[in-house]
Amino acid sequence: MNNNIQIQSFTESDWDEIAKIYKEGIETGRATFETKVPAWAQWNASHITSCRLKASIVGDKIVGWAALSPTSKREVYKGVAEVSIYITPKHQNIGLGKLLLSRLIEESETCGFWTLQAGIFSNNLPSIALHKSLGFREIGYREKIGKLHGIWYDNTILERRSKTIL
Repeated sequence: MNNNIQIQSFTESDWDEIAKIYKEGIETGRATFETKVPAWAQWNASHITSCRLKASIVGDKIVGWAALSPTSKREVYKGVAEVSIYITPKHQNIGLGKLLLSRLIEESETCGFWTLQAGIFSNNLPSIALHKSLGFREIGYREKIGKLHGIWYDNTILERRSKTIL
């Protein structure tokens, strides 16, 4: 992987660039059921405050991001989170997703998360392959779980159990 890639935490000051990448993902029609990028306040309230990472090329803009969302408010699930990862199209298929997701896994374990899960459109084979390459296992799918632009989509459900938090 290119040594010019930096992975760092992101904050509200990065939101404009993060939101652009999120919008590109929305426009693919296979990354999320969202149809528009939320405002920072809404996005911020729905995501865990730690484990927010951006990938930047030195001397350039943000080219990818990853973050976690809680799966439940119940105390017993405090160590379980859902993964979001987005890479701008012109920087896909070069190993950036693997680098970013690897770092997210490391940071999540440092922050006490024992299980990461992902619900990925079943036709998004590159994202499913990425997750599996880093230890996620397919645990099932949800048939016709959501309708986007009049088309039903299945979601493949994957999870990764930490090997360091026992």
